[in-house]
Amino acid sequence: MTTSVDIVSEGTDSPYALSHLDALESEAVHIFREVAGEFERPVILFSGGKDSIVMLHLALKAFAPAPVPFSLLHVDTGHNFPEVLEYRDRTVARHGLRLHVASVQEYIDAGKLRERPDGTRNPLQTVPLTEAIQQHRFDAVFGGGRRDEEKARAKERVFSLRDEFSQWDPRRQRPELWQLYNGRHAPGEHVRVFPLSNWTELDVWQYIQREKIELPQIYFAHEREVFKRSGMWLTAGEWGGPKESETPQKRLVRYRTVGDMSCTGAVDSDATTLDAVIAEIAASRLTERGATRADDKLSEAAMEDRKREGYF
Repeated sequence: MTTSVDIVSEGTDSPYALSHLDALESEAVHIFREVAGEFERPVILFSGGKDSIVMLHLALKAFAPAPVPFSLLHVDTGHNFPEVLEYRDRTVARHGLRLHVASVQEYIDAGKLRERPDGTRNPLQTVPLTEAIQQHRFDAVFGGGRRDEEKARAKERVFSLRDEFSQWDPRRQRPELWQLYNGRHAPGEHVRVFPLSNWTELDVWQYIQREKIELPQIYFAHEREVFKRSGMWLTAGEWGGPKESETPQKRLVRYRTVGDMSCTGAVDSDATTLDAVIAEIAASRLTERGATRADDKLSEAAMEDRKREGYF
């Protein structure tokens, strides 16, 4: 039995069929509109990374020609890539959006957080994030997490309830049958919302290509001075690298994911175009976080432990 709308592959001749990317886009747009109808003060996490860029693009589509009815929030570690911060600010200005910035450096300067011995600040984002949510009384927070990234993220629903301390309890997750999302929450609680949950890294890149979305050039192959630590190519910086035993060298690299400079590794690549990047991702057998994120290698359950504390 066929229905009036079939989900088929790209390139179909049927006038009533949704392509794979169309179906993902439709689902994400529905989620944005559902949140707009259910919540009072939603916010979009926006770092200038590719997933948050796609998420913002979908939000712009969901409410066009009206402006996006949400502000943006970025937790700035102080160790972000300059190219990504420049892109973030340029995008905010272009679309006339409001950006809230929670600064890890300000928390360190105030004595509320302490630098880690390894120099990485990614795990330090939790307190600024949760306090920004409480300060601005955000009741829904959009994140760009995808289930294919990491096993803890694979456990999470599209609407993920957080308690009054922003903590995540997997046992309190709600069923989401037939795309029915339950946004009910008690005072002080909020819901984390993941419109890209069902997307893969390859889907994201194919959608970027189809929609002609501009990205920071850090995602494409370029010559950069890097050094090797724990099997990853890291960018030198004031955060604590390289050490005397670590020799910087220039290599042709690109980034599959972008986070704190101290824990995000580059990959050797000559992919300078979207077609080349897509071919490279299609052939890869490692997830982007598994291949390039040192903070996920701190322990077997590093991501899940951070999520329970309030991290995304």
